Amino acid sequence: MIVTKHNAPLKQLHTFRLPGVARVVYYLRDKHDCASLPTNNYLVIGHGSNTIFTSDFERPLVRVELRGIEMTESSEHWLLKVAAGEPWHEFVTYCLDSGYFGLENLALIPGTVGAAPVQNIGAYGSEVADFISSVEAWDREQHCFVQLEHDDCQFAYRDSIFKKNPQRWLITAVYFRIPKRWCANNQYAELSDLVEPTAAQIYQRVISVRQNKLPDPDLVANAGSFFKNPTVSAQHYQQLVSLYPELRGYANADGSFKLAAGWLIDKRGWKGKQIGSIAVHQRQALVLINSGNGCSADLLALATAIKNDIQQSFAITLEVEVRLFDDQSLIQL
Repeated sequence: MIVTKHNAPLKQLHTFRLPGVARVVYYLRDKHDCASLPTNNYLVIGHGSNTIFTSDFERPLVRVELRGIEMTESSEHWLLKVAAGEPWHEFVTYCLDSGYFGLENLALIPGTVGAAPVQNIGAYGSEVADFISSVEAWDREQHCFVQLEHDDCQFAYRDSIFKKNPQRWLITAVYFRIPKRWCANNQYAELSDLVEPTAAQIYQRVISVRQNKLPDPDLVANAGSFFKNPTVSAQHYQQLVSLYPELRGYANADGSFKLAAGWLIDKRGWKGKQIGSIAVHQRQALVLINSGNGCSADLLALATAIKNDIQQSFAITLEVEVRLFDDQSLIQL
């Protein structure tokens, strides 16, 4: 049975908590009900931690609330099938407590397991794609369940086939392959002082760093990192370093460099700046916050002003990481 709510407050469906109303929301608690959804023109959401609704939303929403974890194992891996509605951080904690080490660098990221492959979430030197073997999804075009293998998912930095084509699939479960032979991933700057750390120590450090730098969406309305970290050519990077010697870049395999968008925004003095009730967070310039009475016009004005300033100052075009929706579809800044 699908639970249906009409005229649902959007503040309860996305963590940025802008006001608005969803015309209809279907709560999916049994994957076999996918075939019974009364329309195919819906938007899939989890906890709404990477989605911002800027107005009333006319299209139907499907909120995925599937739960359950199944574990099998091979000689070299733990194999877990995890329902898409499981909270991500609770799943990471479950793995740590069970001795399935590897996901600890991704602790305290808000959202659901089903949303993780869409965005290919990543933090502190890890990406979720490193551990996904396949994804189970309802194919909205073929009206059947499919299992997309790792390479079929087209994972890239904060990207996947699910993000490129959001109208095609509704993710119902994610299959993880976690190696039994564990190696600490503490190369990231804020973990590098840990000497021969355990998985639990990395987990605790990541949580501490995130709590110190990032606002809790349950306490301060936000959608996490608003912009992606940009990639520039080696030549562009060297030009920037000559002007800003303190700039840090991370070399990619193709010779390009990934830069910290938060550093660029902070360098231009945006921390704490606000328009209306929408502000750049005081401790993390990559995060925009809603102090409680924010409106979409102020959010879009602030985000556009930041993007234009970074383009003019560094010749870098920032891309929005969150999904911004008006009454029907994605907004492109």
